[in-house]
Amino acid sequence: MQTEVAIAVRGLRRSYGGTVAVDGIDLDVARGEVFALLGPNGAGKTTTVEILEGYRRRDAGDVRVLGVDPAAATADWRARVGIVLQGTGEFEELTVREVVQHFAGFYPDGDDPDKVIERVGLTGKARSRTHALSGGQKRRLDVALGIVGRPELLFLDEPTTGFDPAARQEFWELIRDLAAAGTTIVLTTHYLDEAEALADRVGVIAAGTLVEVAPPSRLGDREAAPATVSWRTAEGGSEQTTSTTPTALVAELAERFGGEVPGLTVTRPTLEDVYLRMIGHR
Repeated sequence: MQTEVAIAVRGLRRSYGGTVAVDGIDLDVARGEVFALLGPNGAGKTTTVEILEGYRRRDAGDVRVLGVDPAAATADWRARVGIVLQGTGEFEELTVREVVQHFAGFYPDGDDPDKVIERVGLTGKARSRTHALSGGQKRRLDVALGIVGRPELLFLDEPTTGFDPAARQEFWELIRDLAAAGTTIVLTTHYLDEAEALADRVGVIAAGTLVEVAPPSRLGDREAAPATVSWRTAEGGSEQTTSTTPTALVAELAERFGGEVPGLTVTRPTLEDVYLRMIGHR
């Protein structure tokens, strides 16, 4: 396997009784990439990620994560992988620093707890007991526990579920900082705006099949899709049309109105539009 590939999957299959959960998935994730895996509940997303994490066996296929088959993972391999679940656990009576220090001891080269706490923006809460943290702060603690082992690869499962808009934006900045430092990140989320904001590429799973993998802006040929152009008419009404050449249409409208086009909007299909079409076809 090439060193620039963090995850390489070929022909991955997994069934539960007579139900096929994952049906022949092929996937590569590059080192340093932020990759978002999208799919409805029951599509095979969780099974796929758990196989990559080494927590679930596969029926068939070849899987290499950081060059190792996760089904035969050693403690050394696990130390190179960070996992942030939807909830890491409860440590009500321990302080933030005590929890991070405790987890750092699980790794042969654990990071400095105070540096990790600073990195996730919890320095001001280092001496606070975890039961006193807000939901967003607890999520930051989850990430601290996921990165305290200095992982090369980090799995994030629905990282901002239940966050308010401000907390989500702060968390996104943390993920961007981790990616900028070279950490490979695999993200599962139901928030399409989150995938678009963070991911270099997204993959859509439906009915156990990987439908498409592409950068968010190009998924489902979004860039080439007809745009909807709308504007206000001289009589005060509204008009809209679809066009494969929206720039030319806007120029024509500008000439017609003698400059600014009132109420002008130009929109292409959103990532959500494309995603819903993809999973609807399955």
